[in-house]
Amino acid sequence: MSDSEHSEAVAQPRTTAGVLFFDDTGRVLLVKPTYKPGWEIPGGYVHPGETPSEAAAREVREELGVTPPIGRLLAADWAPHPTEGDKLLFVFDGGTLSPEWLAEINLDGVEIDAYAFHEIDRVDAHLIPRMARRVHAACAARATAGIAYLEHGAPLT
Repeated sequence: MSDSEHSEAVAQPRTTAGVLFFDDTGRVLLVKPTYKPGWEIPGGYVHPGETPSEAAAREVREELGVTPPIGRLLAADWAPHPTEGDKLLFVFDGGTLSPEWLAEINLDGVEIDAYAFHEIDRVDAHLIPRMARRVHAACAARATAGIAYLEHGAPLT
């Protein structure tokens, strides 16, 4: 049966891309959005015609005002949202930010009004649970040079 003869519904997820950056002590960078409570990792929605890694780089430039290299994929998470529907979220490795990159950070003040580095074992206090699970899984993948496949922020068991 051809695609034109078959009318099966397919997922059309909203896609996001984020980046994990670290300081020289291994703490992870979180940003504070102006438009909602809590903290996030730098990132946002992928635009039409854009790859997830391009979106991650664009979002970092827009939010933090810097263009450090974006590294490899750490995690992909299928995490439908109760009000926004299907979502596919990618997390990339931004590596350790050098003092030079840190000195260049210039928050946009529109979407992001603060950033801070946090110990990995304490991010749960700052992130919503599914984001915290995603960050922990991405950090574990980074430590083993792996890639985490997640559903709702958790690996399949």
